[in-house]
Amino acid sequence: MKLRRGALRAALALLLLLLPPAGAVEPISLGLAIAGAAASALTGFISYPRLYCYFRECCLHRHDQRAAAALQDTLDKRLFGQHLVSKVVVKAVRGFLNNTNAKKPLALSLHGWTGTGKNFVSKIVAESIYKKGLQSKYVHQFVATLHFPHAHSINLYKDQLQSWIRGNVSICPRSLFIFDEMDKMHAGLIDSIKPFLDYYELLDGVSYRQAIFIFLSNAGAEKITEVALDFWRKGRTREDIQLTDIQNALSVSVFNNKNSGFWHSTLIDKNLIDYFIPFLPLEYKHVKMCVRVEIESRGYAVDEDILTRIADEMTYFPREERIYSDKGCKTVDAKLDYYYDF
Repeated sequence: MKLRRGALRAALALLLLLLPPAGAVEPISLGLAIAGAAASALTGFISYPRLYCYFRECCLHRHDQRAAAALQDTLDKRLFGQHLVSKVVVKAVRGFLNNTNAKKPLALSLHGWTGTGKNFVSKIVAESIYKKGLQSKYVHQFVATLHFPHAHSINLYKDQLQSWIRGNVSICPRSLFIFDEMDKMHAGLIDSIKPFLDYYELLDGVSYRQAIFIFLSNAGAEKITEVALDFWRKGRTREDIQLTDIQNALSVSVFNNKNSGFWHSTLIDKNLIDYFIPFLPLEYKHVKMCVRVEIESRGYAVDEDILTRIADEMTYFPREERIYSDKGCKTVDAKLDYYYDF
């Protein structure tokens, strides 16, 4: 940071020295002088990669340790009721970023009901690695119903998807690929990227070992809820749930789910998915946390009555116990628009 500040100060100082007195040149000439001076002053400094990345986005914009710290901090502050997610995602991403000799790309599969935080977590991972987050040119997001809508075009989609991954990893080895709505993706399409997730050192001269793949799906949500309910009915807290209580059953459930892109997928059969990460259904208290944070993020004082009213209006399941929100925190934003005159 000191190097960057020092370089910027030097460039600005040089600009001031080179500029002629006001009124001595016409505006267009003055603009050219500024541009020329800036170019001359910065040429030497931009040759340093770190300073160049200050002005232009670079592949792996943030240092590995800073990325992991940013990921941990944001998850701690803004993700509620997902102790397994926070623990596994941080360890998996941090370990992968710090591994200078990875044998394969990192592949995470996020599972759970709508509104439990899957998209939110993939967004946080992107932002922890790249300053522009999902808008980064090194982050690539696919939505099944948008990018792969027609079953009869499956072969075309496979070719396009492979070309896109190959081309972007060639440009930036630390590319991030996010696949949303895996439960709506044509069965077998995802297997077209199997070679990129496997333990190959090179494929046609390209290494994919630094890339990250994140898959989002509702598949397996029933199994996750089943485990969570079992713990609740036995008087155990959700924090007692361990990854080992769910992960194996979850992977089997997803593999055998015909409504999932992972149905009989070789990615599962060949153990190419590193972590199946369960998102537990959210409880009433978690919905209230979501409402509070959203109000505060908009810069408004929290009205406890409105906060409670919004949480109460959510629908919960099972019908008898009414423990979990059936939409998680997904509709919080829309309900706030109704109650607050923003």
